[in-house]
Amino acid sequence: MELGLNQKVALVHGAGGGLGGAIARALAAEGATVVVCDINEDSLRDTCRDIESAGGKAVGKQWDLAQIDRYEQSHREVVETVGSIDILCNNTGGPPPSLVQNVERDVWLRHFSEMVLSVVTMTDLVLPGMKARNWGRIITSASSGVVAPIANLGLSNSLRSALVGWSKTLAREVGPDGVTSNVLVPGRIATRRIVALDQAKAARENRSYDSVVQESVGAIPVKRYGDPAEYGAAAAFLASRQASYITGSIIRVDGGLIANV
Repeated sequence: MELGLNQKVALVHGAGGGLGGAIARALAAEGATVVVCDINEDSLRDTCRDIESAGGKAVGKQWDLAQIDRYEQSHREVVETVGSIDILCNNTGGPPPSLVQNVERDVWLRHFSEMVLSVVTMTDLVLPGMKARNWGRIITSASSGVVAPIANLGLSNSLRSALVGWSKTLAREVGPDGVTSNVLVPGRIATRRIVALDQAKAARENRSYDSVVQESVGAIPVKRYGDPAEYGAAAAFLASRQASYITGSIIRVDGGLIANV
């Protein structure tokens, strides 16, 4: 299927990591020029190298999601280099495991800024260009915790749920302008973060790492963790011209893990 992304410009945050990198590679494979953003320059260079080795087009941009006051300048630099952004993939890092109780105010504020305010600010920067062209895609990565809250991930459950309400509201506001806004929800995708979460659970419960993984896999109907490329493929479809009637939605890429209908 030709997704119609040739000549489009995509900006992907967290593209040096597992999910963001997979999204960047998938969009580049469909012909988009991808602005690969990450705080870690080595990681973003690796993603750019992968894309270019496969014949795609990538531009690396170091971007610290915590430095919101620099977004406007960074966005202007990107537009001057590759043109206006057609596809924005909001992908922030996750907070550390924690209960939702007794979290210090400064911790809430820091993660709210990095996970929520960063997404809102970045989206507001790209929307004028999308509206002017009557075409745009806003894709926001969340977590299965927005559908079924995950134990010991209180910060993530709460803050990512705020993004769901924001994305749904945005979809109604920008639909007449040819812009879609959707949330992608990963299940247990084989990334470094999942490894870290499984290791933390093993330590917390005084169990072996392998037993935690086996238990987790056993709860997934397809009996395996997802491949990041599968997540990237879902993002690429949401960015496509064929997905123009999908907006305001939460798309699960979870192997059937989430029990809720």
